[in-house]
Formats: sequence, C-alpha cells, structure tokens
Amino acid sequence: MFQKAFELVVRHARNFTNSMFRTHYQSMGPRALKFVGELFTDVSLYILGSDISVNDMINEFFDSLFPLVYSRLINPGFPDPSVEMTECLRAARRDLKAFGNYPKLMMTQVSKSLQATRVFLQALNLGIEVINTTDHLKFSKDCGRALLKMWYCSHCQGLLLAKPCAGYCGAVMQGCLAGVVEIDKHWREYIGSLEGLTKGMRGVYDMEHVLLNLFSAVRDAILYVQKNEEKLSTTVSGFLQSPWRGAMAALRCVP
Repeated sequence: MFQKAFELVVRHARNFTNSMFRTHYQSMGPRALKFVGELFTDVSLYILGSDISVNDMINEFFDSLFPLVYSRLINPGFPDPSVEMTECLRAARRDLKAFGNYPKLMMTQVSKSLQATRVFLQALNLGIEVINTTDHLKFSKDCGRALLKMWYCSHCQGLLLAKPCAGYCGAVMQGCLAGVVEIDKHWREYIGSLEGLTKGMRGVYDMEHVLLNLFSAVRDAILYVQKNEEKLSTTVSGFLQSPWRGAMAALRCVP
C-alpha cells in the first residue's frame, strides 16, 4: 500500500515537471521530457533500494539539460550543437555553475527525503516478514496437548459453558508462546523506531512535498540561466579557450 502511494507521488511529480516544460519551454521539445523521465525513473529505483546516488542522478539531469538550455534559450535560432560540443557543455556545466546553487539545493532536499522514504519502506518490509513468520509458527506437541486439555477437559465433565481460569490459561499461553515473547522487546523497539522515522519524514523533507515541488526548483534553475545568459555566454566562450583549451581540445571541442 505504502509503496503504491510513493509510486503515485513520483508519477505526479514527473507529470508536473513535464507539464512545466510543455507550458514554459516548448522549444526544448521532447528531449527535455526524456531527461525528466530518466530522472524520475532513477528516483523510483532509488526508493525501491537500487544502488543509485541521488547526487549523481541530479547531476546527470542538469548535465544533460544544460546543452539544451544553452542552445534553445540562450542561443535560439542557431543550429543544434554537435555531439562533441554537447559533451563539452555537459562537462563544463558544474565548473561554470550554470544553474547556480539550485542543483545542490535539490540534492540536499531530494537526498534527505528519499533516504527517509527508502528506509521507511525497508523497515515496513522487515516488519511484514516478522508478522508472516509469527503467523505461521508451528507449536510443539506439548503445547498442543496443553491447549487440548485447557479447552476440552471441562467438556468431558459436561461443563460445556465453563471457561478455563485466567491463571491456567496464562500459564499455557506463556508456555506455547515462549519463543514469540522473546521478540516482544525488539518488536516494541522496532515500532518506536518506525514512529520516529515517520516524524522525520514530515516538514521540509517530506517526500511528497519535495517531489511535487521539484518542477518549481527546475524552473527556478532555468530562470537563473536566462537571467545570467549574457555573462554565461561570455564565460562559455572563455571556457573553451585558455586555460581550459587543452582539456577541451582533448574532447574535440576546439580546433
């Protein structure tokens, strides 16, 4: 149930982000939607326990997005950059800080919210395993005899409505459930930890709040690029020259 709820949040968040691109940045076309889809696929996989770094998925998203923003918003009307130039812009994005601090802010919020969600799901699955195990316990023969004696000895004496006394019932149950009683302390600790975890999932790092507002953070990051487009264009030109020219030439960005 909880896993389906989280998957629904991820789906809505992806749709909100796609809608933002369709409404405000139509010039980026389906390529932007492809990057959005890849980002939220990684988000889903991370929640389910895959060995994926949140920082890497955010960086990959903005690395992929920057060449598209640069060619369609900063230099509209120009031909699309070559494959080599696209790779150069991807590689330069972090050093240029093209999107300001927005990628790092997103990393912090997404990382903390998804980590809490991931641990919560793992804890729930562990609890389900424990419940399933205790539900299918096989009682010993001695326990079976004691239960039989407790419930039906009165019947043999014609006392059909008589119930076993509380003390005797408690003794039988304690004997039959001795193995289960041992986990009671640990189960209570587990429940307490789960409650603490759910409290930590509220507020600014609430997974639903963070993901459903991710489209706004992405838009703010793009607006940052647009506000600084003149400076960024100059910086990109300089970045493709000294002292980075050697590295860029190795990537075939410059002649």
